[in-house]
Amino acid sequence: MSKTPADLFAHNRAWAAQMERERPGFFSALRAQQQPKYMWIGCSDSRVPANQITGLDPGEVFVHRNVANIVVPSDLNVLSTVQFAVERLKVEHIMVVGHYGCSGVQAALEGARIGLADNWLRHIMDVRDRHRALLDSLPEQHRHDALVELNAIEQVVNVAQTTVMLDAWSRGQKVTLHGWVFGLHDGLLQDLKINVDSTEALEETYRQALAGVAVMPRGLSL
Repeated sequence: MSKTPADLFAHNRAWAAQMERERPGFFSALRAQQQPKYMWIGCSDSRVPANQITGLDPGEVFVHRNVANIVVPSDLNVLSTVQFAVERLKVEHIMVVGHYGCSGVQAALEGARIGLADNWLRHIMDVRDRHRALLDSLPEQHRHDALVELNAIEQVVNVAQTTVMLDAWSRGQKVTLHGWVFGLHDGLLQDLKINVDSTEALEETYRQALAGVAVMPRGLSL
């Protein structure tokens, strides 16, 4: 049964009361200045709740979402969010997290026409085209999963090449970038082995991560 906005308010009041009973002072703590160590750049998909699947409280992770977790230098929204996280909040880890079953990645893989969103998904199509040989080497049923992984890896590279990260690393700030993928079918996060803490580490780590995609064990990932 679908819920109405009134139902959402009712559930909110029940949740707030339950949280205060189970964790007295929870909301008082939230009022304090947030000091998260983590930033999560993820997909807008409603099935991937960043806090819940990592066991973090709301004040412990700074979240940015868009369709298919894309980071491009022309998007001032994501760049501003990364800059705020790095320079103001002093996060120590930035995770770019894709997820299996991503409809944005599927549309890009198929070359489907959606409308205005095609301009956004063009960035994933570029990833698809860049790694066409790798994707074509895999059975067709595994290409979507592989493109999800490749997209997350490429977006880590894009974050690493922003002026925000170049400036942060040049002044010695300790920030590590990570590429992960989440499985809707099992609730588990997978490390794509692209963990970058300097410009010098990027090229070799990127190469190894791509090699990992080519040999990734694959089963059901829907």
